[in-house]
Amino acid sequence: MSSLTQSYAYLDASAVRESASGRSLALETSGGATPVGEEANPRFFNGFLTAPAAAATALLAVADVAATRYHRPRSAASLDPVVTASGDRLRMESFSGCCGVYARLDVLAPGLDGDDVGHGTTNVDINVPLRQALARLGGLDPLRLRVGPEGVAATTLDGRFVEKKAPLPQRWLRGFAEAQVLGAGFVPRAEVPPAQAAAALRSLPRFTLTSGARTTRWVVPEGHTLRPVSRPVPGAVCLPGAERLTGLIPVLRHATGVRLYAPATAGGEDAAVAWEVALPGMRLTLLLSRSASRGFSGEGGVLDDLATGTAERDARRLAELLAWEAELDVSVLSGQAGLAPGRVRAALTVLGASGQIGYDLAEEAYFHRHLPCAAGDAEARNPRLRGARALVAEGTVRLDGALAWVGKDDHAHMVRVDGTGRASCTCPWWGRHRGGRGPCKHVLAARMVRDTAKGSER
Repeated sequence: MSSLTQSYAYLDASAVRESASGRSLALETSGGATPVGEEANPRFFNGFLTAPAAAATALLAVADVAATRYHRPRSAASLDPVVTASGDRLRMESFSGCCGVYARLDVLAPGLDGDDVGHGTTNVDINVPLRQALARLGGLDPLRLRVGPEGVAATTLDGRFVEKKAPLPQRWLRGFAEAQVLGAGFVPRAEVPPAQAAAALRSLPRFTLTSGARTTRWVVPEGHTLRPVSRPVPGAVCLPGAERLTGLIPVLRHATGVRLYAPATAGGEDAAVAWEVALPGMRLTLLLSRSASRGFSGEGGVLDDLATGTAERDARRLAELLAWEAELDVSVLSGQAGLAPGRVRAALTVLGASGQIGYDLAEEAYFHRHLPCAAGDAEARNPRLRGARALVAEGTVRLDGALAWVGKDDHAHMVRVDGTGRASCTCPWWGRHRGGRGPCKHVLAARMVRDTAKGSER
């Protein structure tokens, strides 16, 4: 799998510092996007955390995800988290090295006390000494939070410049897009008190560097409890790679509530799941892929929208309307851009493929960010999409009513569309996954030609 090199340039190392005025959590920033353009080390906030112990524990959980590979855990992982400032909140996001776990801490307005929150997205330095310091933080003493440099000239001249380089897999970039599409299709499945959630998590196998995450468990919501079951009975919620959830246990002692999100029905198969932990002035969300060995990057949820003929053009129109909003309402964007809601959602998927859009389960809304890395071309990161366009360009798609033949001679495959609009294909790839990982290149190619034909008829 090809990868880029992500370079982090910090003016200092992030740290928890003690002074006569108290403790401060200084999160140093690398290059990122802001409303005035690219900045080397943007500054987003300087104030206090209203629930310091809870914030420290939740931030450590996000950092731990960034530093972990749950599949083949002996391999090291180190991708600094992303922070987005949206004017009234800070969002800190990370992906595991195996691309199967997405974590986000939303520090909301009630969790912050100080200067106005800025706007923009950047990386923040999370290092081993900082993680150790976060693990030791406790008590009720105030904790100042600074996101961004303090004295730029001083820290540059005294030699504390910190530079890191890390491989940035293409699948990590695709994972951000797929997690957004997947989350937008989730519904709330359970809401339980923290004590009940902790009991359920303590019953799970623990993640270790030798065993990894291999266990799939199921729970059935009953009132305010989660009853474990051995198989996917009706109403059960899947816990895939269940060991990946045990990192939430330390956070739950600060929690005020826990909510589970998943597809409305998993059809008896393993399914992705999200756990959302409500904290004082904050929310921590952990989204798990369908198995520890199956990262988000191969889910194919973005392909249908990326293949839409108008999506790229619509995305450019929407991009002009975005300004790091904490909530993006599809109906509002529809009116502003003059596009139908379906086209807005497809355009948001295209923007998400370059890291510009995320999805908030609690608020059922998209949000704007701008990943501080070279996202590149979405098509270049999706080989099925490239393959479909090549099939169309070669003229190998022949429509026949609800059927389509895609390919040449003996290599042609039949694509069928049923009455609900669901497509299937006779190719081996479709036979293995049955649509569980998005459309194959033949289904995409048939859809492109069919959309073109419909457009020419109007």
